[in-house]
Parts: sequence; structure tokens; C-alpha cells
Amino acid sequence: MQHVILGAGPAGVTAAETLRKYDPDCEITLVGGEDGPPYSRMALPYLLSREIEEKGTYLRQTDGHYDKLGIRYVQGRALGLKAGKKRVLLEDGSVIAYDRLLAATGATPIRPQVEGLDLSGVRHCWTLSDAHSIAAIAKPGDPVVLMGAGFIGSIILEALVKMGVRLTVVEMGDRMVPRIMDEVAGNMLKRWCEGKGVRILTGTRIASISSNSTAPPGAPAPDRQSSGSPDRPDGFLQWLFGNSHRPARGISERQPAAVPAEGEMLDVHLDNDETLTARLVVVAAGVRPNIDFLEGSGIETGKGICVDEYLQSSVSDVYAAGDVAEAVDLSTGEHDVLAVQPVAVEHGRIAALNMLGRKTEHRGSLNMNILDTLGLVSTSFGAWMGVEGGDSARMVDEEHNRYLRLEFSEDRLVGMQSVGSADHIGVARGLIQTGLRLGGWKDKLMRAPGRLPE
Repeated sequence: MQHVILGAGPAGVTAAETLRKYDPDCEITLVGGEDGPPYSRMALPYLLSREIEEKGTYLRQTDGHYDKLGIRYVQGRALGLKAGKKRVLLEDGSVIAYDRLLAATGATPIRPQVEGLDLSGVRHCWTLSDAHSIAAIAKPGDPVVLMGAGFIGSIILEALVKMGVRLTVVEMGDRMVPRIMDEVAGNMLKRWCEGKGVRILTGTRIASISSNSTAPPGAPAPDRQSSGSPDRPDGFLQWLFGNSHRPARGISERQPAAVPAEGEMLDVHLDNDETLTARLVVVAAGVRPNIDFLEGSGIETGKGICVDEYLQSSVSDVYAAGDVAEAVDLSTGEHDVLAVQPVAVEHGRIAALNMLGRKTEHRGSLNMNILDTLGLVSTSFGAWMGVEGGDSARMVDEEHNRYLRLEFSEDRLVGMQSVGSADHIGVARGLIQTGLRLGGWKDKLMRAPGRLPE
């Protein structure tokens, strides 16, 4: 049995290891889209802040880990899928055959329609290459602008502060992390960051970016490393619909990322008519699943790859996991993409078991977010915004930056937000995931939410 896994992030690596654990004889090919060993994107901010070295980002630290498990690891990016013939085309023109396929291709940073994002002083923080570029550009004392104060942006924020730059954050929402926290929590986090010397501009957009000096002629364009949908070579449609098994020519090599010239600065024009000067602009405007390679494959997609309770797609023997899978959200019962690492790991394990014929149902993943921003811990679990007909209990201590919001459906806890404490995280997660009926404890928590750990 030949198992092929597209994507070498947490979902893909977990799936490969699970396949090997339960089937010592199957063939496993793990395809990663970047040079070097599989790594965790969530570790990149710690690399930036020099809390870890590059090896600390690797998902598995032991040398030869994949070879010892008999997992063939190859570098490449999926360009197309011919599900009927069970073939995957990589962008270098090579073709891989499979019996069972797992799409764990992850996500790509969203690139807003803002003039100037092609300038060499603008970066995402999504790949190892991005992290090394940011470290090469920004030095202590340099002015830096961060576009976006969502979950990923808030993690990057802390790394930039630890680098010693002068940071301004521009967030179009009316608060920080608006997609996972309410006004009380988001604004509490904003005030905390401002108290640490970070300028936070909420309700503000970057209108355009321009260079206020001339870059050296011939400087290469920045490497976005987020192609999710690379340009297709001649022959792709023939390969997909006809008899050709190789494109007429391969994808050209990516150019290395350009570093701005010494002293080169950017003008960041805001929609409030203010202009900021920056050595570096880091874009953290969200992500989207990498599903473009499935065009013409017959696989049903929505936000991501639509999957059933066994994480199988609409096409037999093709499964999906992680940031690319549109699976059940435990909090709502609806299908959605939950782009968080614990969900990716869970998906990878369950998908692998089903690829082996070990029927294992995915009953839903919990939407959970935990941030430690400059020393202030904040969390968001489940239906944090509440449910129709439900009850809500809140405890607010602005002076000490503490907040707890509990959401109930009947006598079940279905959602939680908190700022300033981590004591209740395990309890809340367990109660929400199990749907345990609280009985008389609901009334106690409605009167005193702080009794949750008790």
C-alpha cells in the first residue's frame, strides 16, 4: 500500500508516524513544500526572538528520524491531482502514484490589496525564509509596522518587541484579536501592549506603502514563499485531461528574497491620513487554505476540502487534515476550517487511521486559542461569543487586567474567554468538549464565574 502525504506540517508528520505505527510494511511518502526538515510555523516567533535556534523549530529533533521510520521525505509542491488515475503532479514536473492520499497542504498568508506590498521591506512571517529575512532587516531601535493584530499577529508582536524594535501595530478591527475575543478582552490586551511601549492603532487600515528612497537597480522581488497556487507550466491541462504525464517545462526557480538597502525606509500611508516611517512592514492579515492544486480534480471544496466524519473527501481514497480540512467544529456542529496546531495534530492521527482501514470517527474539534502576549495570558475556547438562547456570566477586573466570560447552553458550558489567568484552561476545555451537565453548578458559576476551577 502506497500512502502519499502532501504537506509536512504537524498534520502531515503526525499522519506519517501514525501510518508507520500501525502498518510496519506500507510505503509512506511525505512531501514538504520547503527546503529542510519539517518544522512548526508556530515556533518561528521564538526563532525571531532568539529564544530557540533553527533546529528548535523542527517538529522532530532526532537526526534521521524519518529515515529510521522508513518514511520517504521529498521536497516539492503539489500542482495538480488526477484522482481517477491516483496521480499527483508536483511543480517540478514529477508525478507520484498513490493508493491513499492525504492532503495536509496547510494554508497561505492572505495578501491584502494594498499598493506597495511588493517592496523589499515588506514581509510575511510564515516560513523559515521569512523569519531569517525579518531578522536580517530589522535591528534594535528600527521602526517596524505590523499589519494585523489577530491571533498570528499577536504572536509576531511579542517576537518583534523582544527584538528591540520600535513597533506600531495597525489593526482594521475595533480591538485586538477581534475574531477570537470580545471588546472587553481585546481592548484589555490593547491597553496592556500600549503599557509595554507598543503603539496600537485599531480601527485603522494601511492604505498604501511606498519607498522614500531608491532601491538598488536590479534588486530581486521578495520571495513570498506562499504560493498555494503556483503558476502552472505549459502542458498542465494536457496532463490533467489528456494523456501527458509530464508538463512541457518545469517551474522556474524562486528568486531569493531581497533585503532593503542600508538606510532604505518605507512610508506607510494610513487611511486616517497619517504616514508612518518604517524599516520593515510585517503582514499578518490572516491565511487561506491551499486548495488551488485541486482544480479539475473533482474533489468538493468550500473554504477548504470538504470531508466526512472519517476525514475522507468527496473522492474515494483522498483524505484531508489540518488547516486545509473543512471538518466539524465541535462548538457549532457545522463544518469549518480551524487553523490551529492541536486540531492539525488530531486530524493527522484520525485521517491516518482511516487510511489504514481502521474506522475512526472524527466527532469534531474544539476551537481554542491561547496567547501569551508580553506576559499577559488570554484564551478563547469554543462558542466564546455565546449561543442563541444561552446564558452568559462575566467577571471583569480592569485594574488588574483580569477577565472571565463563560457561555452556557442550558446547563452546559459551551464557550469561554479569559484574560490574566490560566488556572481554568484545562477545566474549561474538558467541560466544553464533554458537554458535561453542570446541574446546580451552573447557578454557582453564573453568580461567581471565578469558581470555575473549583
